[in-house]
Amino acid sequence: MTTRSRRLAVLATALVLGAGTAACGAGDSGVGPDGKTVITFWDDNGGPARTPVWQRVIAEFQRANPAIEVRYVGIPISQAQQKYDAAIAGGELPDVGGVTSAMLSHLVAQEALEPVDDRIADGALNGRLNEQVLNTVKSTVADGRVYMVPMSTNMGVLWYRKDWFSTAGLQVPQNWDDFYTAAETLTRADKKRYGYTIRGGAGSIAQLLEVLYAQSGITQVFDAAGRATVNDPRNVTALEKYAALYNNATPEDDYDNDYVKMVAQFDGGTIGMMQHNLGSYNDHVKTLGEDRVAAMAMPKSGNGVRTILSNPVYGIGLFAGGEKQDAAFAFAEFVASKAMNSHWAEKTGVLPANTEVNGERWIKKLQHVDMAVKVLNDPATKVVQMPYHLPEFNTITKTDAEPQFQKVLLGELSAKEFLDEMAAKLTAAQAAYTQRNGG
Repeated sequence: MTTRSRRLAVLATALVLGAGTAACGAGDSGVGPDGKTVITFWDDNGGPARTPVWQRVIAEFQRANPAIEVRYVGIPISQAQQKYDAAIAGGELPDVGGVTSAMLSHLVAQEALEPVDDRIADGALNGRLNEQVLNTVKSTVADGRVYMVPMSTNMGVLWYRKDWFSTAGLQVPQNWDDFYTAAETLTRADKKRYGYTIRGGAGSIAQLLEVLYAQSGITQVFDAAGRATVNDPRNVTALEKYAALYNNATPEDDYDNDYVKMVAQFDGGTIGMMQHNLGSYNDHVKTLGEDRVAAMAMPKSGNGVRTILSNPVYGIGLFAGGEKQDAAFAFAEFVASKAMNSHWAEKTGVLPANTEVNGERWIKKLQHVDMAVKVLNDPATKVVQMPYHLPEFNTITKTDAEPQFQKVLLGELSAKEFLDEMAAKLTAAQAAYTQRNGG
């Protein structure tokens, strides 16, 4: 396939919204007919939910920077990685684009992104970006540099029925003993009411790891020798206790629960607590109402440590090879500024990366966001960095581990055997990664 053919293939299949399309390849001078510098921005999640948000942000940027024109290209999220890979192969990358930390290692390995550490340090964002978020970005690449300007992240929480807790005289759990007590107290199996619902089907392992590390208080997925800590005896004990909830304080069908089923049960009024992230807020409020549902942080471990799992960070990447890096960074810096980051976070329901947003009035009005922002910005909170840098991570935690976790719930596999198997695969993958990168 020729360069021209690749370019046409990428652009023809992209969902184009907003101001139009352009690429920063050899055929693009980067200067509009009116003499403005033209940069192309690819939105990796284009569609009716996010495109209007970007249109507002771009309009504000162009008003503040009249010498720069931003051309917007919206790409469906399911096609984003493919579009970037095709553009890399064809040499027709945009100037700037939306990326997540989950795809960062892949893009950096292909030398597709420019590091922005120095630009951030020398600019208006210096000291204004959440350190936990920056650490997550750095941990996903071998050289530990920052390859995107972070805008937002998410956080795992426990959603709970406020009315059920009130009727039962229960306080919001502060530790895991309180959590298990609440799960048992809220269960009325004869009335088909359960204190908790376990996600045992698709997508189960990320949530499971969050629960295990939150209970054990372990803060690293790998120890100093590169061995996975997932099968640490404290995690094994945590899994044994957690799995014992199944079919006792949870419905029997939970062993193959995916997100849709789990939310349907909780929002249907038969579940007291469920685990997910902030993104399910609208579903819960739409069905149950603001007065009956709230979010709590993961309870503290027995040794008093509160851990949260690193969630993918969303941000703006500067693509390598472009001649308009200054204009591209100006855009990235602008969208991560206080006003625009606040607008972005409020409209998309995520946690802002810019710490100046933390005191905004809209945050105080939303219990789940206010709580999550406080936890994320608490210096005592420990973030367990998930190894998104490992190419094998998704296979290990989805294809391999999900059916094995179901066996644990059904009593067909011990917690130790399950975690030993996962730990061995993670340790091998980490060793291979270290060897590839000269560690």
